[in-house]
Amino acid sequence: MRYVCDAPGGKTWFRIETEAEAVAESETMRHAVEKYFRKEQDKATQSFRPISKVNFEQEIGLKAHIQREMPLFLTLRDMDGTPLATAMLPPGGRDDRSFRPIIVGAGNADPYPNQGDAIRALGQHHGVSLERARCYPYRRD
Repeated sequence: MRYVCDAPGGKTWFRIETEAEAVAESETMRHAVEKYFRKEQDKATQSFRPISKVNFEQEIGLKAHIQREMPLFLTLRDMDGTPLATAMLPPGGRDDRSFRPIIVGAGNADPYPNQGDAIRALGQHHGVSLERARCYPYRRD
């Protein structure tokens, strides 16, 4: 995982960079981020065009391409490293109104009541609006 930004209350956002990290996040948080991570990674991999025809040079630049093309998968952690929320933002964290960001808590619960300040901090860091109506995909009772 890679550090992204600090949030109020001693919390920190990190970028999920590997499939193993996505698997661990899914297991701990009891949701399907792993499935979406794999899907987006496969899509980014398929869009890669090697610059060299030499067989052993074909993967040069693949990792950087995947990092650029994939949505950002993020985890919010407290000071003890406990995951509190998981987010998926547009590639590069840029504001893209055609992309629907997703932010969920454990078991797909609504993270906004407890993590709203941290979510706002993430939005400010990337310069995107992460309002609840746009980012929390499940029905609120």
